[in-house]
Amino acid sequence: MIILGVDPGTLSTGIGVIGWKNGKLYRIHHGVVKNNSSDSMPLRLQLIYNRLVEVIDRYHPDEFAIESAFYGKNVQSAMKIGHARGVSILAAVQHEIPTTEYAPREIKRAIVGNGAATKEQVAYMVRSILNMKKEDITHDVSDALAVAICHVHRVISPFNQRQFKNWKSFIESHPERVIT
Repeated sequence: MIILGVDPGTLSTGIGVIGWKNGKLYRIHHGVVKNNSSDSMPLRLQLIYNRLVEVIDRYHPDEFAIESAFYGKNVQSAMKIGHARGVSILAAVQHEIPTTEYAPREIKRAIVGNGAATKEQVAYMVRSILNMKKEDITHDVSDALAVAICHVHRVISPFNQRQFKNWKSFIESHPERVIT
C-alpha cells in the first residue's frame, strides 16, 4: 500500500510518499513544491496541482491523506490554504485515489502522542518512525510524511481507533493478544 500525504500551503506545499507492507512503514519519496510570492495565486495553484499529478503518476499511491483546514485568526491565510487544499484534493480525486482529511491535532496525536506537539517533535518522530538518519527535512516535508503516517495509524493499520471504541472491545476481539 502506498500513501501520499500532503501539507498544503500556497508558498510551500509538503509532499510525502510512504509505503506500508507487512506491517512496516518506509519512505518512498518526499519533497516540497516551492512557489514564488510574486507569482499570482492561479499560477501557484497550477504548480501545486501539476507537481502532485507528477508524483501521483510516478508513484501510483493507493491512498491520499491531507491536513484539514484549521480555524485561525487570519481569514486570508485560511482561505489561501483552502485553495492549496482544493487543488491537492482535486489531483487525487481526478486520479480516483481515496482521499482522507486529518486535523492538525489528530496528526500530532498519532505521531507524537500529544495533539499540542511542536513541529520539532513531529519532525523528530517522523525521522524515527521512517528511519531517516539525521536527514535534514523541512517542517513542510515532515508534516506531509506525518499526515501519511497518521493515515496508516487511523485507517490501514489493523488495530486502528475507528475499529475499536475502547480497550474492552479490542480485548474481546483479540483475546490471544492478552498476556495473563
